Amino acid sequence: MKLHNGHIIIPVALVKTVLENDTQVNWVYYPERHTLLIAGRSKIFFEKMHKTHWQTLKDKNTQGDKALLVRAILLDNDLDDTDRDLVFDLKNTGIISINL
Repeated sequence: MKLHNGHIIIPVALVKTVLENDTQVNWVYYPERHTLLIAGRSKIFFEKMHKTHWQTLKDKNTQGDKALLVRAILLDNDLDDTDRDLVFDLKNTGIISINL
């Protein structure tokens, strides 16, 4: 997973297995932990557990990678917006936890 031009690039393997090909995701950012949580829109429990926002994923390339716009999160929270690899963790509940 990478940050590129204000977008998180989600590899096709994660799109297929974790997000289950959902084209929309729910997300929530916790500034005190510098953590962004993402789950496919079909994971209703995630939306009920957190105060989420939703967003449609953009197609990044023909291989199936997707892009999630996070520029506003980076700017609003004074986070490093340089292109880089991101540390992330996959929860067994189908949630992706990303350290920004």
